[in-house]
Amino acid sequence: MSKKTLIWICVIWIIITLLNYYIVPYFILAFEWIFMTVFLLIMTIIQIVKLIKERHQIKKQRFYSLLVITSLFILTFYRDVPNRTIEKIDWIILLNKRVKIVEQVKNNTLKPGKGKSGQICELPFEFPIVSNGGNDIVFYKNRTDSTLTVKFWVFRNFFDSPSTYFVYTEDSEEKKQIENLIEKHPKSNWKIKDNWYRVYRIGF
Repeated sequence: MSKKTLIWICVIWIIITLLNYYIVPYFILAFEWIFMTVFLLIMTIIQIVKLIKERHQIKKQRFYSLLVITSLFILTFYRDVPNRTIEKIDWIILLNKRVKIVEQVKNNTLKPGKGKSGQICELPFEFPIVSNGGNDIVFYKNRTDSTLTVKFWVFRNFFDSPSTYFVYTEDSEEKKQIENLIEKHPKSNWKIKDNWYRVYRIGF
């Protein structure tokens, strides 16, 4: 496999991974994951077979091909690894934009209206996307003291299946619920900074 082909495979893999993280609907991801995993596994086996055949005169390029394809296979199979990496970078890069959106909610510039509960607000679909799976956000206020909670989707699942969010909240009751989640499932839930959390939960 030539160096140029390897580069193209890596570029295409990166593009697909980014599209999967930001845009591709949940019901397509599972099928795509199976296809990519099987494809890269077959490619890995082919490279191993060729490496064995060339064992008396192994070429560096063959070794590099095997290393790259195997790495992509592992990263695709354990997709949480690249997804968590993108998530961390995404948080750093888009923090200021999310803070501005929270300010727009506070100033009543943005208003909810979608969904059964009327808590979903559809943002303009533009890059960079601040809320995955449609660029919608969820926000609501505590009925007692009107403290605000705003949620940005990191991974938007279907129906009542758990989804992942970046959550901004000033609501003490919401914070208690999140703190309980952090205590029970610290690998999936944590505090990022004051009033900001990363949360994996069912429903809004």
